[in-house]
Amino acid sequence: MSMRDLDLLSAGMPGIETGARERLTEKVLQFGEGAFLRAFADYMFDVLNQKGLFDGGITVVQPIREGMAEAIAAQDGLYTLIARGMENGEPAVQTRVITSITGCVDPYTRFDEYIKSAQNPELRYVVSNTTEAGIAYDPDDGPDDRPQNSFPGKVTAFLRERYLHFGGDASKGLVFLPCELIDDNGGKLKRMVTRYAREWGLDEGFLKWVDSANVFTNTLVDRITPGYPHGEAASLCGELGYRDGLLDTCELFHFWAIEGPGWLEKELPFAKAGLNVVFTGDASEYKRRKVRLLNGAHTCSALAAFLCGIDTVGEMMADADFSRYLRAALYDEIIPTLGLERDVLNSYADSVLERFANPYINHYLLSITLNSVPKFKVRVLPSILEYMRRSGAPPQILTFSLAALIAFYKGVKRGGGSPSYQPADSAENLEILKNGNVREILGRADLWGADLTVYRDFRRGVENALAGIRKEGRGAAVRGLVRNGFYKNQRGRKWGARAKDRGRRRGGVRRHGNGYRSGRA
Repeated sequence: MSMRDLDLLSAGMPGIETGARERLTEKVLQFGEGAFLRAFADYMFDVLNQKGLFDGGITVVQPIREGMAEAIAAQDGLYTLIARGMENGEPAVQTRVITSITGCVDPYTRFDEYIKSAQNPELRYVVSNTTEAGIAYDPDDGPDDRPQNSFPGKVTAFLRERYLHFGGDASKGLVFLPCELIDDNGGKLKRMVTRYAREWGLDEGFLKWVDSANVFTNTLVDRITPGYPHGEAASLCGELGYRDGLLDTCELFHFWAIEGPGWLEKELPFAKAGLNVVFTGDASEYKRRKVRLLNGAHTCSALAAFLCGIDTVGEMMADADFSRYLRAALYDEIIPTLGLERDVLNSYADSVLERFANPYINHYLLSITLNSVPKFKVRVLPSILEYMRRSGAPPQILTFSLAALIAFYKGVKRGGGSPSYQPADSAENLEILKNGNVREILGRADLWGADLTVYRDFRRGVENALAGIRKEGRGAAVRGLVRNGFYKNQRGRKWGARAKDRGRRRGGVRRHGNGYRSGRA
């Protein structure tokens, strides 16, 4: 891919969109050059430019010593993005040549060029994706390093240069749009910058400028990005008619929630350009939506499906029982526990199912099972607790999913004659779940953040479901749950939907400190 290739494309190759061709003003500094940012933020700025709403180029900074600065420069910042997925129930492909990157610099070999970009009066935004471990403190970073090791250290030095060059001009502050997948990503970055500034002995005027002239937004990003398609690259480039060493692939779906001041939406009119971007004063509900519906759907289904002999998310979606299992979990058990409007949640759940059915992405269930205990605590357990708090009874599918997790860790044989497997988690978690009974496992507040045995109907539901999995073997119990609409315990009585009524028949209900009501034992 080169400017010559772009000229050929602009002459009319069918099915390929191209970004803006005019020279762009450098407005964005981006720490990170990987597949995700190129499929996400760089794509969005490219759409803004094409629609005449931004006129902003991106200077990419290589955040670590080994990176892609040379490869990006060799292609004049151009690359092809192929977005693939399901649209209205049918496979769909969108191909676009991205032109928003106008420069790329390696601060480890061209530090002076990098730090001089702080003097650019048109610079306004800083985008980053330095992985979950990127926004961290490094005690070895110093003010005169060329460059600092950590991302926050680099930002502090960059802001100091900008502050000094413009004499503390408040209008030259920057807007930070961190895309790292951690809570409070912007707030944490700001605290790291402030810490470095104080430890380096920088003046109070700089600290006040950082605080008042710069905006550190918290964001939530959502787009599955497989990246460079190693197994398909040759055939895809053959279809394109040119070689692209930076070829990038992603799903069709994208979503960006940006928590910041109201005026920012006017500066960055993503929604006006037709992009799925929300500016909000509180992104927590959007994060909760993603964690509970997207990530939670993965975690509550992957282990049960794997035990049934299914290997990928796509295969799971093609299975009638598991398709019903997931729909029941999403629409009947998780959505009722969330705070956004029902239509908004239903629409997102619809997109989750389409994304899971994406025929272009092979997402292996065994990879999703990695560290399932801490994932379950964050992604699924909050939905269970909130469901019980609201209804007084445990949710059937999500309760079953914990039994499937325990069965997986105990090494229950898979269906379909599949080979053996090895759960992957901390040694302590593996030991507890392999050797403990349900009461012991649920009683471990260090695993779940609370003693779950106080929820008696929930505990019994897990015990009964685990007994069914063991008795029926090969993970087939989940199919009985879906097909019958409920799971029967060993005495043939329903659990879940009628639990609260049984509690009343046994002589009333007992309210626990968190508001959940269960029958007395």
